[in-house]
Amino acid sequence: MKLSLGITADLHVHLRQNKMMELITPTVRQGGVSVVYVMPNLTPPITSIAQVVEYKAQLQKLSPKTTFLMSFYLNQDLTPQLVEQAAQEKLIRGIKCYPAGVTTNSKLGVDPNDFSKFYPIFTVMEKHNLILNLHGEKPSVQSEQNEEDDIHVLNAESKFIPALFKLHKDFPNLKIVLEHCTTKDAIEAVQKINENTTGTPTVAATITAHHLSLTIDSWAGNPINFCKPVAKLPRDKKALIDAATSGKPYFFFGSDSAPHPIHDKSKHIGVCAGVFTQPYVLSYVAEVFEQRNALDKLKDFVGTFGLSFYGITDDELVSKDTVSLAKKDLFIPELIGEKDLQVAPFKPGETLHWEAIWDN
Repeated sequence: MKLSLGITADLHVHLRQNKMMELITPTVRQGGVSVVYVMPNLTPPITSIAQVVEYKAQLQKLSPKTTFLMSFYLNQDLTPQLVEQAAQEKLIRGIKCYPAGVTTNSKLGVDPNDFSKFYPIFTVMEKHNLILNLHGEKPSVQSEQNEEDDIHVLNAESKFIPALFKLHKDFPNLKIVLEHCTTKDAIEAVQKINENTTGTPTVAATITAHHLSLTIDSWAGNPINFCKPVAKLPRDKKALIDAATSGKPYFFFGSDSAPHPIHDKSKHIGVCAGVFTQPYVLSYVAEVFEQRNALDKLKDFVGTFGLSFYGITDDELVSKDTVSLAKKDLFIPELIGEKDLQVAPFKPGETLHWEAIWDN
Protein backbone atom coordinates (compact mmCIF):
# COMPACT_ATOMS: atom_id res chain seq x y z
CA MET A 1 0.00 0.00 0.00
CA LYS A 2 1.23 3.48 -0.93
CA LEU A 3 -0.17 6.82 0.19
CA SER A 4 0.70 9.91 -1.87
CA LEU A 5 1.30 13.10 0.15
CA GLY A 6 2.68 15.43 -2.53
CA ILE A 7 4.62 18.43 -1.16
CA THR A 8 4.84 18.16 2.61
CA ALA A 9 5.47 20.85 5.22
CA ASP A 10 6.70 20.80 8.81
CA LEU A 11 6.05 24.30 10.03
CA HIS A 12 7.99 24.22 13.30
CA VAL A 13 11.48 22.73 13.38
CA HIS A 14 14.60 23.16 15.48
CA LEU A 15 17.76 22.54 13.47
CA ARG A 16 20.23 23.94 16.03
CA GLN A 17 23.81 25.05 15.34
CA ASN A 18 27.30 23.71 14.67
CA LYS A 19 27.73 19.92 14.93
CA MET A 20 24.12 19.35 15.98
CA MET A 21 22.93 21.29 12.94
CA GLU A 22 25.16 19.16 10.70
CA LEU A 23 23.71 15.97 12.19
CA ILE A 24 20.06 17.01 12.25
CA THR A 25 19.45 19.05 9.10
CA PRO A 26 19.77 16.13 6.63
CA THR A 27 17.12 14.23 8.64
CA VAL A 28 14.47 16.67 7.39
CA ARG A 29 14.57 15.04 3.96
CA GLN A 30 15.02 11.61 5.50
CA GLY A 31 11.69 12.15 7.25
CA GLY A 32 9.92 12.98 4.00
CA VAL A 33 9.48 16.73 4.52
CA SER A 34 9.74 19.20 1.64
CA VAL A 35 9.28 22.57 3.39
CA VAL A 36 10.29 23.56 6.93
CA TYR A 37 9.79 26.68 9.02
CA VAL A 38 12.95 27.14 11.08
CA MET A 39 12.90 28.35 14.68
CA PRO A 40 15.27 31.22 15.59
CA ASN A 41 16.13 30.35 19.22
CA LEU A 42 19.84 29.93 18.63
CA THR A 43 22.67 31.28 20.78
CA PRO A 44 22.58 34.19 20.18
CA PRO A 45 18.99 34.36 18.87
CA ILE A 46 18.37 35.38 15.27
CA THR A 47 17.53 39.09 15.31
CA SER A 48 19.40 40.44 12.30
CA ILE A 49 19.31 40.11 8.53
CA ALA A 50 22.93 38.96 8.45
CA GLN A 51 22.14 36.10 10.83
CA VAL A 52 19.14 34.98 8.77
CA VAL A 53 21.13 34.98 5.54
CA GLU A 54 24.08 33.11 7.04
CA TYR A 55 21.96 30.52 8.83
CA LYS A 56 19.83 29.76 5.78
CA ALA A 57 22.96 29.32 3.65
CA GLN A 58 24.36 26.86 6.18
CA LEU A 59 21.12 24.86 6.21
CA GLN A 60 20.75 24.88 2.43
CA LYS A 61 24.25 23.49 2.02
CA LEU A 62 23.41 20.59 4.34
CA SER A 63 20.06 19.80 2.68
CA PRO A 64 20.00 21.26 -0.86
CA LYS A 65 16.54 20.00 -1.78
CA THR A 66 14.77 21.36 1.31
CA THR A 67 12.87 24.66 1.24
CA PHE A 68 13.78 26.59 4.39
CA LEU A 69 11.47 29.33 5.65
CA MET A 70 13.24 31.61 8.11
CA SER A 71 12.14 33.63 11.13
CA PHE A 72 13.21 36.32 13.58
CA TYR A 73 13.22 35.98 17.38
CA LEU A 74 10.96 38.58 19.01
CA ASN A 75 12.82 40.72 21.52
CA GLN A 76 13.98 44.27 22.11
CA ASP A 77 16.64 44.02 19.38
CA LEU A 78 14.00 44.03 16.64
CA THR A 79 12.69 47.29 15.20
CA PRO A 80 9.84 48.00 12.80
CA GLN A 81 12.38 49.27 10.28
CA LEU A 82 14.37 46.03 10.45
CA VAL A 83 11.26 43.90 10.05
CA GLU A 84 10.14 46.08 7.14
CA GLN A 85 13.46 45.56 5.37
CA ALA A 86 13.48 41.79 6.00
CA ALA A 87 9.93 41.53 4.68
CA GLN A 88 10.64 43.58 1.56
CA GLU A 89 13.69 41.44 0.81
CA LYS A 90 11.62 38.29 1.47
CA LEU A 91 14.15 36.96 3.96
CA ILE A 92 11.74 35.92 6.70
CA ARG A 93 8.27 34.39 6.80
CA GLY A 94 7.48 35.40 10.35
CA ILE A 95 8.61 36.15 13.89
CA LYS A 96 8.63 33.73 16.80
CA CYS A 97 7.48 34.92 20.20
CA TYR A 98 8.93 33.15 23.23
CA PRO A 99 7.76 34.10 26.72
CA ALA A 100 10.96 34.59 28.68
CA GLY A 101 12.20 31.46 30.41
CA VAL A 102 9.55 28.93 29.39
CA THR A 103 11.65 26.69 27.10
CA THR A 104 15.05 26.13 25.47
CA ASN A 105 16.96 29.36 24.73
CA SER A 106 14.01 31.57 25.67
CA LYS A 107 15.63 33.69 28.40
CA LEU A 108 15.85 36.65 26.00
CA GLY A 109 12.16 36.40 25.15
CA VAL A 110 9.26 38.67 26.02
CA ASP A 111 6.83 39.37 28.85
CA PRO A 112 3.62 37.60 27.75
CA ASN A 113 1.54 39.77 30.07
CA ASP A 114 2.05 42.85 27.90
CA PHE A 115 2.83 42.80 24.18
CA SER A 116 2.06 46.48 23.66
CA LYS A 117 5.65 47.60 23.12
CA PHE A 118 5.82 45.27 20.12
CA TYR A 119 2.64 46.62 18.51
CA PRO A 120 4.60 48.75 16.00
CA ILE A 121 6.33 45.56 14.85
CA PHE A 122 3.01 43.70 14.64
CA THR A 123 1.66 46.53 12.49
CA VAL A 124 4.50 46.00 10.01
CA MET A 125 3.95 42.26 10.10
CA GLU A 126 0.25 42.69 9.36
CA LYS A 127 1.12 44.95 6.41
CA HIS A 128 3.51 42.40 4.89
CA ASN A 129 1.51 39.25 5.71
CA LEU A 130 4.21 37.96 8.06
CA ILE A 131 3.23 35.37 10.63
CA LEU A 132 3.42 35.78 14.39
CA ASN A 133 4.29 32.40 15.91
CA LEU A 134 3.34 32.14 19.56
CA HIS A 135 4.81 29.79 22.11
CA GLY A 136 1.57 29.92 24.05
CA GLU A 137 2.56 29.56 27.69
CA LYS A 138 2.75 31.87 30.67
CA PRO A 139 5.83 31.51 32.92
CA SER A 140 5.27 29.63 36.18
CA VAL A 141 4.05 31.67 39.16
CA GLN A 142 3.06 30.72 42.70
CA SER A 143 0.59 33.13 44.24
CA GLU A 144 0.65 33.75 47.98
CA GLN A 145 -2.92 35.09 47.99
CA ASN A 146 -5.00 33.13 45.48
CA GLU A 147 -4.31 29.65 44.16
CA GLU A 148 -6.41 30.49 41.09
CA ASP A 149 -3.51 32.71 40.05
CA ASP A 150 -0.97 29.87 40.22
CA ILE A 151 0.66 29.05 36.90
CA HIS A 152 2.46 25.74 36.32
CA VAL A 153 3.34 23.44 33.45
CA LEU A 154 -0.13 21.90 33.33
CA ASN A 155 -2.10 25.16 33.03
CA ALA A 156 0.49 27.53 31.49
CA GLU A 157 -1.03 27.14 28.01
CA SER A 158 -4.59 27.66 29.17
CA LYS A 159 -3.52 30.78 31.09
CA PHE A 160 -2.01 32.19 27.88
CA ILE A 161 -5.20 31.96 25.82
CA PRO A 162 -6.61 35.39 26.80
CA ALA A 163 -3.46 36.93 25.29
CA LEU A 164 -4.21 35.14 22.01
CA PHE A 165 -7.73 36.58 21.92
CA LYS A 166 -6.45 40.08 22.68
CA LEU A 167 -3.79 39.94 19.97
CA HIS A 168 -6.34 38.80 17.43
CA LYS A 169 -8.76 41.54 18.53
CA ASP A 170 -6.09 44.23 18.25
CA PHE A 171 -4.68 42.90 14.95
CA PRO A 172 -7.53 41.08 13.19
CA ASN A 173 -5.59 40.77 9.91
CA LEU A 174 -2.33 39.61 11.47
CA LYS A 175 -1.66 35.95 10.79
CA ILE A 176 -1.07 34.19 14.11
CA VAL A 177 -0.10 30.58 14.83
CA LEU A 178 -0.56 29.14 18.30
CA GLU A 179 2.33 26.71 18.22
CA HIS A 180 2.45 23.09 19.46
CA CYS A 181 -0.98 23.03 21.11
CA THR A 182 -1.26 20.59 23.99
CA THR A 183 -4.66 21.27 25.56
CA LYS A 184 -8.33 20.98 24.80
CA ASP A 185 -8.57 24.63 25.87
CA ALA A 186 -6.16 25.72 23.14
CA ILE A 187 -7.99 23.72 20.46
CA GLU A 188 -11.33 25.17 21.51
CA ALA A 189 -9.88 28.71 21.51
CA VAL A 190 -8.66 28.40 17.92
CA GLN A 191 -11.99 26.89 16.89
CA LYS A 192 -13.88 29.74 18.54
CA ILE A 193 -11.80 32.38 16.74
CA ASN A 194 -12.51 30.63 13.44
CA GLU A 195 -16.18 29.80 13.97
CA ASN A 196 -17.32 32.47 11.50
CA THR A 197 -14.26 32.40 9.24
CA THR A 198 -14.69 31.99 5.51
CA GLY A 199 -11.71 31.54 3.24
CA THR A 200 -8.15 31.48 4.55
CA PRO A 201 -8.03 31.83 8.34
CA THR A 202 -5.84 34.41 10.08
CA VAL A 203 -5.42 32.38 13.28
CA ALA A 204 -4.23 28.78 13.17
CA ALA A 205 -2.56 26.17 15.35
CA THR A 206 0.18 23.63 14.87
CA ILE A 207 0.06 20.17 16.39
CA THR A 208 3.14 17.99 16.85
CA ALA A 209 3.65 14.29 16.18
CA HIS A 210 4.59 13.50 19.76
CA HIS A 211 1.67 15.30 21.40
CA LEU A 212 -0.66 13.08 19.36
CA SER A 213 0.80 10.12 21.27
CA LEU A 214 1.78 11.37 24.74
CA THR A 215 0.04 12.19 28.01
CA ILE A 216 1.42 13.27 31.36
CA ASP A 217 2.09 9.63 32.30
CA SER A 218 4.31 9.26 29.22
CA TRP A 219 6.92 11.78 30.38
CA ALA A 220 6.75 11.38 34.16
CA GLY A 221 9.94 9.39 34.68
CA ASN A 222 10.88 9.35 30.98
CA PRO A 223 13.13 12.24 29.91
CA ILE A 224 13.00 11.24 26.23
CA ASN A 225 9.31 12.23 26.25
CA PHE A 226 9.82 15.42 28.27
CA CYS A 227 9.21 18.60 26.29
CA LYS A 228 7.81 22.10 26.67
CA PRO A 229 4.93 22.50 26.61
CA VAL A 230 4.51 19.21 28.42
CA ALA A 231 2.01 16.61 27.29
CA LYS A 232 -1.17 16.90 29.33
CA LEU A 233 -4.19 14.69 30.13
CA PRO A 234 -5.89 11.98 28.04
CA ARG A 235 -8.78 14.34 27.25
CA ASP A 236 -6.27 16.83 25.87
CA LYS A 237 -4.63 14.23 23.65
CA LYS A 238 -8.05 13.24 22.33
CA ALA A 239 -8.80 16.89 21.51
CA LEU A 240 -5.51 17.16 19.60
CA ILE A 241 -6.23 14.02 17.59
CA ASP A 242 -9.77 15.23 16.88
CA ALA A 243 -8.37 18.55 15.61
CA ALA A 244 -5.58 17.01 13.53
CA THR A 245 -7.97 14.61 11.81
CA SER A 246 -10.83 17.11 11.51
CA GLY A 247 -10.00 18.39 8.04
CA LYS A 248 -10.19 21.97 9.30
CA PRO A 249 -7.63 24.19 7.54
CA TYR A 250 -6.55 26.05 10.68
CA PHE A 251 -5.03 22.91 12.22
CA PHE A 252 -1.82 21.75 10.56
CA PHE A 253 1.50 20.08 11.24
CA GLY A 254 4.48 21.53 13.06
CA SER A 255 6.66 18.88 14.65
CA ASP A 256 8.57 21.03 17.15
CA SER A 257 11.24 18.37 16.72
CA ALA A 258 13.83 19.43 19.28
CA PRO A 259 17.09 17.46 19.45
CA HIS A 260 19.38 17.46 22.46
CA PRO A 261 22.57 15.46 23.05
CA ILE A 262 21.74 12.26 24.91
CA HIS A 263 23.79 13.37 27.92
CA ASP A 264 21.49 16.40 28.30
CA LYS A 265 18.46 14.10 28.34
CA SER A 266 20.10 11.70 30.81
CA LYS A 267 21.20 13.92 33.70
CA HIS A 268 19.35 13.91 37.00
CA ILE A 269 19.11 17.71 37.31
CA GLY A 270 18.14 20.14 34.55
CA VAL A 271 16.99 17.68 31.89
CA CYS A 272 16.56 19.49 28.57
CA ALA A 273 13.02 19.82 27.20
CA GLY A 274 12.46 18.52 23.70
CA VAL A 275 11.34 15.45 21.74
CA PHE A 276 13.28 14.58 18.60
CA THR A 277 11.05 13.30 15.78
CA GLN A 278 12.54 14.71 12.56
CA PRO A 279 13.79 11.55 10.77
CA TYR A 280 10.43 9.79 11.14
CA VAL A 281 7.89 12.61 11.53
CA LEU A 282 5.44 11.49 8.86
CA SER A 283 5.59 7.90 10.06
CA TYR A 284 4.66 8.90 13.62
CA VAL A 285 1.70 10.96 12.40
CA ALA A 286 0.51 8.29 9.97
CA GLU A 287 0.26 5.77 12.81
CA VAL A 288 -2.20 8.01 14.65
CA PHE A 289 -4.24 8.85 11.56
CA GLU A 290 -4.49 5.18 10.64
CA GLN A 291 -5.76 4.32 14.11
CA ARG A 292 -8.47 6.96 13.58
CA ASN A 293 -9.30 5.68 10.07
CA ALA A 294 -8.36 9.15 8.86
CA LEU A 295 -5.54 8.54 6.40
CA ASP A 296 -7.58 10.44 3.81
CA LYS A 297 -7.04 13.58 5.94
CA LEU A 298 -3.27 13.17 6.30
CA LYS A 299 -2.17 14.96 3.11
CA ASP A 300 -4.01 18.14 4.10
CA PHE A 301 -2.66 18.08 7.66
CA VAL A 302 1.01 17.59 6.70
CA GLY A 303 0.93 19.65 3.53
CA THR A 304 -1.98 21.47 1.96
CA PHE A 305 -3.29 23.41 4.97
CA GLY A 306 0.06 24.68 6.23
CA LEU A 307 1.35 25.56 2.77
CA SER A 308 -1.82 27.52 2.11
CA PHE A 309 -1.69 29.40 5.43
CA TYR A 310 1.95 30.35 4.84
CA GLY A 311 1.22 31.30 1.25
CA ILE A 312 3.89 29.07 -0.26
CA THR A 313 3.84 29.10 -4.05
CA ASP A 314 5.37 26.56 -6.42
CA ASP A 315 8.06 28.96 -7.57
CA GLU A 316 9.34 29.24 -3.98
CA LEU A 317 10.03 25.51 -3.72
CA VAL A 318 13.68 24.55 -3.94
CA SER A 319 12.60 21.10 -5.11
CA LYS A 320 9.27 19.90 -6.49
CA ASP A 321 9.97 16.30 -5.49
CA THR A 322 6.89 14.67 -3.99
CA VAL A 323 6.72 12.12 -1.20
CA SER A 324 4.61 9.09 -0.39
CA LEU A 325 4.22 6.79 2.56
CA ALA A 326 4.75 3.07 1.97
CA LYS A 327 3.14 0.48 4.22
CA LYS A 328 6.19 -1.30 5.64
CA ASP A 329 7.86 -1.86 9.00
CA LEU A 330 10.21 0.88 10.14
CA PHE A 331 12.42 0.25 13.16
CA ILE A 332 13.32 3.29 15.29
CA PRO A 333 16.93 3.06 16.55
CA GLU A 334 17.88 3.75 20.15
CA LEU A 335 20.22 6.57 19.09
CA ILE A 336 21.36 8.40 15.99
CA GLY A 337 24.73 10.05 15.44
CA GLU A 338 28.29 9.17 16.39
CA LYS A 339 29.90 8.62 19.79
CA ASP A 340 30.74 12.28 20.35
CA LEU A 341 27.20 13.43 19.49
CA GLN A 342 24.19 11.17 19.83
CA VAL A 343 20.48 11.94 19.99
CA ALA A 344 17.62 9.70 21.06
CA PRO A 345 14.64 9.75 18.67
CA PHE A 346 11.03 9.51 19.80
CA LYS A 347 9.86 5.94 20.48
CA PRO A 348 13.35 4.37 20.43
CA GLY A 349 13.35 0.63 19.89
CA GLU A 350 9.78 0.56 18.56
CA THR A 351 8.59 -0.47 15.11
CA LEU A 352 6.33 1.79 13.08
CA HIS A 353 4.39 0.66 10.02
CA TRP A 354 4.78 3.50 7.50
CA GLU A 355 7.92 4.81 5.83
CA ALA A 356 8.41 8.03 3.85
CA ILE A 357 9.64 7.47 0.30
CA TRP A 358 10.50 10.17 -2.25
CA ASP A 359 8.71 9.67 -5.55
CA ASN A 360 11.26 11.45 -7.76
